[in-house]
Amino acid sequence: MFAARATGLVKMLGLCLVAGVLLAALLFPVVGGLGLASNRAADTVDQTSGELTKAELPLVTTVQDRHGEPIAYLYEQYRIPVPSEGIADTMKAAIIAIEDKRFFDHKGVDWQGIARAAAKAGVDGETSQGASTLTQQYVKNYLAFVVGKGSEEAYKKATEATLGRKISEARIATQLEQKMTKDEILTGYLNIVPFGNGTYGVGAAAKTYFGTTADKLTVPQAAMLAGLVNEPSRLNPGAAVEPAIKRRNTVIDKMRENGAFGADAKAAEEKAAEYKAADIGVVPDLKLLPNGCVGAGDGPVYGFFCRYLIDYLERAGLPFEEVRRGGYTITTTMDPVATRAAKDAAESQVPKTQEGVANAMAVVEPGSDKHRVRALAANRDFGNNAEAGQSAYSIPAEVTKFGAGSIYKVFTAAAALERGVTGLDRQVDVPATYTSKVYKNGGTRPYKVENAGKYPEKMTLTDALAQSPNTAFIILEEQAGLNNVVDMAYRLGLRDSMQGVNSAGDSLKADGSNGPSQGDRYKRDNSGSFTLGAGPTSILELANVAATIMSSGTWCPPTPVENITDRNGQPVQLKEAACDQAVAPELANALATGMSADTKPNGTAAEAARGFGRPMIGKTGTTESHHSVAFIGATPYYAGAVMTFTDGVAPQVICNSSPPRLCGTDDSRGVFGGQVAAPTWFNAMRVLHEPLPPKDLPPVDPRFR
Repeated sequence: MFAARATGLVKMLGLCLVAGVLLAALLFPVVGGLGLASNRAADTVDQTSGELTKAELPLVTTVQDRHGEPIAYLYEQYRIPVPSEGIADTMKAAIIAIEDKRFFDHKGVDWQGIARAAAKAGVDGETSQGASTLTQQYVKNYLAFVVGKGSEEAYKKATEATLGRKISEARIATQLEQKMTKDEILTGYLNIVPFGNGTYGVGAAAKTYFGTTADKLTVPQAAMLAGLVNEPSRLNPGAAVEPAIKRRNTVIDKMRENGAFGADAKAAEEKAAEYKAADIGVVPDLKLLPNGCVGAGDGPVYGFFCRYLIDYLERAGLPFEEVRRGGYTITTTMDPVATRAAKDAAESQVPKTQEGVANAMAVVEPGSDKHRVRALAANRDFGNNAEAGQSAYSIPAEVTKFGAGSIYKVFTAAAALERGVTGLDRQVDVPATYTSKVYKNGGTRPYKVENAGKYPEKMTLTDALAQSPNTAFIILEEQAGLNNVVDMAYRLGLRDSMQGVNSAGDSLKADGSNGPSQGDRYKRDNSGSFTLGAGPTSILELANVAATIMSSGTWCPPTPVENITDRNGQPVQLKEAACDQAVAPELANALATGMSADTKPNGTAAEAARGFGRPMIGKTGTTESHHSVAFIGATPYYAGAVMTFTDGVAPQVICNSSPPRLCGTDDSRGVFGGQVAAPTWFNAMRVLHEPLPPKDLPPVDPRFR
């Protein structure tokens, strides 16, 4: 007994000392000699109290498809801010009863409560009363979860048991009471405090635990939430029901003692008993808001688009950290119909769990003011379980390690047309083999190429684009100039593929240590193989190349963003690249006609295009190793690209089988672009074009004939 009282007296003296120092600090804000405060500290207090009056809390950013339907939520803290009138009186009464019953009597620091706590400590050694006011807790939670972003280090700093922190907290709380009304402080506190299970603020808590809104909370519900703020992890009602009910009932008793159920003691007791007898009432499955790209919509399908969106926003001046805190509404360009069509088409050709074979598609809508990305999909699902056929990379948008094959012949044809080397109807030489006098193999030996099939000795450029003889395009590349061909690839849309990665497909470092860029490497090494498309390529950029051609030569960045508004509904401007006239409209229109024969008889995509029956452009591609195949195509409505490639740790030949599979190094059985990639493209595009009338390609300027 004596030891307990002695301990209580020590605690009482400690509390008295703290109270005295706090009071001195409030009365004398600058005590330089004692080192308790400084002018700089006073400035910090003023700044913090000012920020709290207009605190911008971390909010949830909602990502929507083109129709305004949510496809993902991105956030650091799940919070639904609510105004005072949106919070039930039951909730306000519950939190005041259990945390600060003298809330409406003190001025930020409860001196009477501290004195009472000191007295109680002296009697029985307990210090449960008068710890801190709701105003002080508001300050503490603001510093921990807004300024400190909820990190463990920030929480420890905001709650450390030091005299300096207590003084600062008390001074801020006192200032806050002079700047805000009691109701504003209470509302601010209830919007900021954590309630466990990743929820912050009473709005999110009401929805998570009870599937309701903060203005409809009953007494038992409000009491349970009020009890959670004490120890949200230990009292988790989703896992620890009995402790949560016990704490809830304690809050109900405190509400009764505080007069929340009326002045009639007997009636109040009966109400309290009724409330305490109520079931816990928590929804069976907590209504936790999905966080991240596997989100609100069909995450495994939409996730690739979401991942690209995040990367795009980062480059456009809106960092991911800001997105996760800013409470933005991002309306994207994603079309769920196009995305589902692309997903179904990709997976129908290559099952999602097919080992080592990825099949990805990007769809872009042509336009003179914007190139809207309508779909990014793959046979893989978006996710982290590789064994289940998932990938966490935006494989349709990132630069793959593999090439698009003969699709690169389009850039050679475009450069040759631009420089007047040839025309669409003019004959080009097509020898069975060709040894270049301009390019070298490995820097020393002559560069020799041969065709994969039999061709006439001469054919028109249009037929050459459709049938894809290698020798014809090496000759055209010599005539147009390799540098011009590489530059044409960049101009038409392979901007990151040419200047953002090196020849291994790795993003260039700021210090240039892993350069040069892929495009510069081809130029430096005078590599004639460029036109055969063996280098790393972005599927999305390929689709955007087709969109540039169908937009009469206007290049625009492939944007996933339609518009963005901030938490206040104000528009947000991004630093997006401006559209530019990549090539003359006449050249783009001629190139479109030149690419229009690939889907016709004798074209490499003729079989896949059977029944499509629309004017369009197209080009298949197959790398020499058969590690990847591709198809690029467009109508005036949609442009798209598909690439099928080996995505395992050890690249192998992709066999032409059903479904395609890896077959070691036997390239005699390798698949071609017209056999997997092209069917994927047409299966998706048939869905998108079904309601649309056919539209002709633009006419050709006679100069390019």
